Amino acid sequence: MRRLLLLLLMAGALQFSTAQKQSFSYLDIFDLQYVSDPQISPNGEWVVYRRMRYDVMQDRSVGNLWLLKSDGSQHQKLTSREVSESSPKWSPNGDRIVFSSSTDEGSEIFVYWVTSGKTAKLTQLPFSPSSLTWSPNGKQLAFSMNVPKAPPVIAKMPKKPKGAKWADAPRITDRVYHEADGRGYIKPGFNHIFTIPSDGGAPRQLTSGDYHHRGTLSWANDGSKIYFSANRDENWQYNFRNSEIYSVEVQNGTIAGLTDRNGPDYNPKVSPDGKRIAYLGFEDKVQAYQIRKLHIMNLDGSGMRVISEGLDRTISNIEWNAKSDGLFISYDDKGNGKIGHISLSGTVSKVADNVGGTTLGRPYGSGSYSISKNGTIAYTHSRPEYPADLAILKPKSKSPLKITALNKALLNYRDLGKVEEVWYKSSVDGRDIQGWVVYPPNYEASKKYPFMVENHGGPILNYGDRFSIEMQLYASAGYVVFYPNPRGSTSYGEEFGNLLYNNYPGEDYNDVMDGVDHCIKMGIAHEDQLFVTGGSAGGIMSAWMIGKNNRFESAVVAKPVMNWISKTLVADNYFYYAEHRYPGQPWENFEGYWKFSPISLVGNIETPTMVMVGMNDLRTPPSEAKQLYHALKLRKIETVLVEIPGASHGIASKPSNLITKIAHTVAWFDKYRTDKKNE
Repeated sequence: MRRLLLLLLMAGALQFSTAQKQSFSYLDIFDLQYVSDPQISPNGEWVVYRRMRYDVMQDRSVGNLWLLKSDGSQHQKLTSREVSESSPKWSPNGDRIVFSSSTDEGSEIFVYWVTSGKTAKLTQLPFSPSSLTWSPNGKQLAFSMNVPKAPPVIAKMPKKPKGAKWADAPRITDRVYHEADGRGYIKPGFNHIFTIPSDGGAPRQLTSGDYHHRGTLSWANDGSKIYFSANRDENWQYNFRNSEIYSVEVQNGTIAGLTDRNGPDYNPKVSPDGKRIAYLGFEDKVQAYQIRKLHIMNLDGSGMRVISEGLDRTISNIEWNAKSDGLFISYDDKGNGKIGHISLSGTVSKVADNVGGTTLGRPYGSGSYSISKNGTIAYTHSRPEYPADLAILKPKSKSPLKITALNKALLNYRDLGKVEEVWYKSSVDGRDIQGWVVYPPNYEASKKYPFMVENHGGPILNYGDRFSIEMQLYASAGYVVFYPNPRGSTSYGEEFGNLLYNNYPGEDYNDVMDGVDHCIKMGIAHEDQLFVTGGSAGGIMSAWMIGKNNRFESAVVAKPVMNWISKTLVADNYFYYAEHRYPGQPWENFEGYWKFSPISLVGNIETPTMVMVGMNDLRTPPSEAKQLYHALKLRKIETVLVEIPGASHGIASKPSNLITKIAHTVAWFDKYRTDKKNE
């Protein structure tokens, strides 16, 4: 009897627990947190990381630094300050942590003493510092900072009368790159390298000239030089893809070039034994996509060679091992983030999977790691069920230890959509194409669900098996969501990514539609309930798809390029496209640019279409979205234009705008759902 009573109680508790679970909802976004930029101490005992969340009152992401032991114990906030903190770096002996933090005057450099727990501000800088780096002896810090430059003056204006209210002075620029999406107008000036004593003092500028000096900084072991990457070519504004590795003498600012070729060379890292420099780059072959390769050379620039030829993946986040006989690397492989190790002879071994989880909107590659002197790795670990948590991987261990569960209190009580990997054949050339399907919570195979295609941006990017707010909210709204990686996606090798050169949009369209047909054969998609959306390059693909066929019930085309001719010369990166995407400039290749413009297909569109764009978008300007909207209105196709005030190309940078994007997409699709119509 007692056993029966116990079983009944357990069953009741299970039923109660299940009943308490809810679908993931819009306001849950503000309860999500994730780990970013984990930095492990030199002895491997402690990890400091940036703990990210969304502020519901300020409508923005915020991050503070937290500290915990590598076994997961003694989890604590680093400081008592409730302001933005970022870019933590351990001192060489692990006694201090330097970091950047906001103040009423702007971002400054702070230091935290591990033993005492005290914090002090070291600087009073005119602009925000970046690339904080300790000297080997811990006595100095190097960083990069903007140094302003006066704008050009064309005409001298007469002096206005006292008290007169004249119009503002004109904004004048003579630079190629003068504005950036999400940033707006770029005030004239150049980033330079500075040093400052690690216990505070006056900053000293090392570099000079009208060139940018930013990115990774790496000290020589004796502290005499700092290695960095820059583009100091006289024609740098037009040869903008190029950069070289340089050294600068700390005492006198003498700059010496170490590399010299056409293409980007960057991210220098001096080996622990002080004998070599590792760096990333490639010889520019002028194509749509090239993988970043790992190189090494001697300190004087001699003995250059590539050591990653055997790995057909783009490499990032390089770190030497303690013996200086190999490096740890990051790379994406088939939509999953990896940490690997590569020997100086080029032998690659995988160390860890599932690196990512720091781009919550859509499931793009992301994440980072750091490594201690004894080989212990701290990294951001994510799966489709949760954003980035902190994982620790000990030397020679095969399995990581996840030492945080920042979203346990929320996600343990939410029903999330199950994410499933699918593979299928391209009808174009038989290539294997990868995608993922997200099922609605409590999915029942016997039921018929609406099917949504969500195309990724880039297009030289990849989706993967990572947590995604957008995919989960679409699934919670009752949609089966399909997100593919068609040709042109990264993490499948250089040849696969470069298939879009002078062919975009092209057979990537067929790859997506082949995925739709594959899902129909699986029984999870139905011809009369197909929907399509995507943003940026995903918006281009969505517009292309409804121009090529009328199979979709409705579409949401977000922040698209509709006309490559008009877009190319008005976008913030207008100088980027010629030659590397299409041959020649628009006026030299009018027919080619028009051929790949979705607006050329607008006469075919019969699909009810919502067009969406941020009103401050400088990457795919609102004029592009309006071309589609206006054309559909003139053709009397059902359409609506959604313009989001204050939003740049990265609509999701404000959580409320992310909600706006998803809610309007769902509402538009719901109008055309047969199951909704029959309710």
